[in-house]
Order: sequence, then C-alpha cells, then structure tokens
Amino acid sequence: MKIDDLINEFERKMIVQRYSQRSIQNYKSAVRCFLLLAEKKFSHPLEITEKEIEKYLFWKIEKHHISTSFQRLIVASLDKFYLSLFNTQLNIKHLYPRAKNKSLPVYLTTREIRRLMAKVTNLKHKCIVQLLYGCGLRLNELLHLKLSDIDSKNKIILIRNGKGGKDRVVMLSPLLLESLRSYYKVYHPEEYLIEGQGKGRYSEKSVQTIVKNAASKAGITKRVTPHTLRHSFATHLLENGTDIRYIQELLGHKSVNTTEIYTHVTDIAQSKIKSPLDLL
Repeated sequence: MKIDDLINEFERKMIVQRYSQRSIQNYKSAVRCFLLLAEKKFSHPLEITEKEIEKYLFWKIEKHHISTSFQRLIVASLDKFYLSLFNTQLNIKHLYPRAKNKSLPVYLTTREIRRLMAKVTNLKHKCIVQLLYGCGLRLNELLHLKLSDIDSKNKIILIRNGKGGKDRVVMLSPLLLESLRSYYKVYHPEEYLIEGQGKGRYSEKSVQTIVKNAASKAGITKRVTPHTLRHSFATHLLENGTDIRYIQELLGHKSVNTTEIYTHVTDIAQSKIKSPLDLL
C-alpha cells in the first residue's frame, strides 16, 4: 500500500474541491493514521471492510480516549477518502457519534475583559487581543488577515475564506483602528496584518500563549483561549441588545441555531427570575 501516493492524490482532490488548508491537513492526518495501521493487514484500501473501520474506532476510543469531535473527523475523513479516490460510498454513517455535547460556551465578563486587556502591554499583543475580542475572530481567521483586508475608510474588516469557505465583514472599532495604526508604525508588516519576526504568518501557539498569560496575570481562573474571546464577543453583543441575526453574520455561522447557544447564557443572566433561596 503506497500510502504517500494515496494521501497526495487525496490532497489534490480536496484542493480541487476548494477545501480550506486546515481541513485538508486534518483530513489527511486522520486518513494517514488509519492507513498506517491498516497496511499491516491489507495491501489495498478496498480490501478494508466497514467492520474493520468500526474496530479501529473502538480501539481509538478505548486506548486513546478520543473526543466525539475527533471521532466525527475520522469517520468524515474516511468517508471522503473512499468516495474521492475509489468512488466508493462506505456504509459508516452509524459510526458518527449520536449527538454533539451541548456544553455552554465559556466566556469572560466585561470586567474580566478589561482586566485581561490591562495586562497586555506589548503593542502587537494588544492588537491581537483586540482583534479576537473586538471582531469575534477565530484564531485561524486572525492569522490569515492581510493588510488589504482592513478598510479604515468604511471602518470594516474583510474576513476572507472563513470556516466553510465563506467571506464576511466585521466592524472595525475606532479604538482598534487607533491601535493598528500605532502597531503599523512600529512593526511595518508587509503582507499579513499580524506577522512574526521573519515577516511570515504569526504562529497559533504564540497567540494562544499571549491570551493565556494575560488571563493568568489578570487573576482569571477560567480556562481562557483565543476562542473564549470570540465567545465573549458574541455574549456581550447579545447582552447589549444586538439582534441575533446580526451576530450570526458577524460570527460567520451557517445557521442561527449555532448562534442561539449564547442565548442560554444571556437569557438567564438578564432575567428577573429570583432564586427560591431569596424567597425564604
């Protein structure tokens, strides 16, 4: 089984289908791991049955304790791999996890956001945090922002090729614009808005560390990631009365049902329902 050749062909198919680079890497990685194990027993992917795929998933769950989202990725990757390369539709829909975990988003209060931002003194780091919170960006969207995506005249930022391959527009805060202008004068980025020392794209790990360290210095005990700032962006817009349909567009959600998870937080926070403890 020539795994590298199969993976390269799979990658070409996904590039033609206009999958994002991130999705391509995730799909390739999931399929490669499966084939590396399978080649010990099989000489060609078409020899592998759905039952073997089920056994593989059971092994991953039992030994590696994979999450439901990772299980979903494996099943989707193999499904696409067989359909793309061999025009074979696998009967593995029953291997998808039955339901997603409906966990509520972790977000910061406005007071916690102010404390966190007060601990970010580096100008580039300040812009990174303001972009994540002030625009509700995903980490990957932040890293791919280019100078040409900033429209200072109309006070908007163009997010190109976001999740699902969609473009969208978000607001550009005057406060953020002021920070970006100061940042530009000092760092002189050439292509990407936020660049590393070698003028290439900034690294995911660096952004994660910036956010984590700022939260720690601010004395915030919650687990804070770049996505926490995106959750905070959406929650605070809802709390301020912004229509959920606008928030859906700003976040780039395909369905408003995805955005509605934030209402579970704000509805209770803003309600006048009293705890029975207070009625004693």
